[in-house]
Amino acid sequence: MEFFTSDTHFFHEDLLGDSDFAPRPFASVDEMNQTIIDNWNKRVAPTDTVYHLGDIALYFTKPAVKSDEAVCNVLSQLNGHLELIKGNHDSRALFKYLAAHNPIENGQSKFAFHDVGVLIKYDHRQYYMTHYPMMLGIVNQIINLHGHIHHYAVPVKENINVGVDTPETRYLTEQVPFGTPFSTSEIEEMVAGKAQEFQEKQ
Repeated sequence: MEFFTSDTHFFHEDLLGDSDFAPRPFASVDEMNQTIIDNWNKRVAPTDTVYHLGDIALYFTKPAVKSDEAVCNVLSQLNGHLELIKGNHDSRALFKYLAAHNPIENGQSKFAFHDVGVLIKYDHRQYYMTHYPMMLGIVNQIINLHGHIHHYAVPVKENINVGVDTPETRYLTEQVPFGTPFSTSEIEEMVAGKAQEFQEKQ
């Protein structure tokens, strides 16, 4: 199966607490990290694929390689094959470290890397996955899955925020625990709910 997420911001201490931008009501980054790991692994199987649309972590150490090592350790605890799309907080050094410490699981490398985005087909539709929201104009059957803007939504029905802080979970009939990657059926439910909301506003 395929799943989608963004903006986990592992280790990002400044996000802890309640805010309008990225509410993270955790006492520590360890608690936040573990909550995401646990909720992720309750849903994702080792043979599944997760598209992570950027801003994996924000963690600075001296020497810097210690933070790359810590992030790699967290990602290695997550089930599934991870397709990593580079976000504005993801360094080239991190991707190089992950590439150099890329375990083989279920016959393939755990991590794959993309600088800009990924396009896949799903049920007569295309998902164009990027970190930043993309303004595609008038399109047929193309949905931009993105992150970056945390607790905000682009006022365009073809754009769906899949970040862990997304407000677009309001279109789901059942809420998912914090940090749980979204399934394709949940993405489609968001797409349908947002399209209906726009139709009702006309």
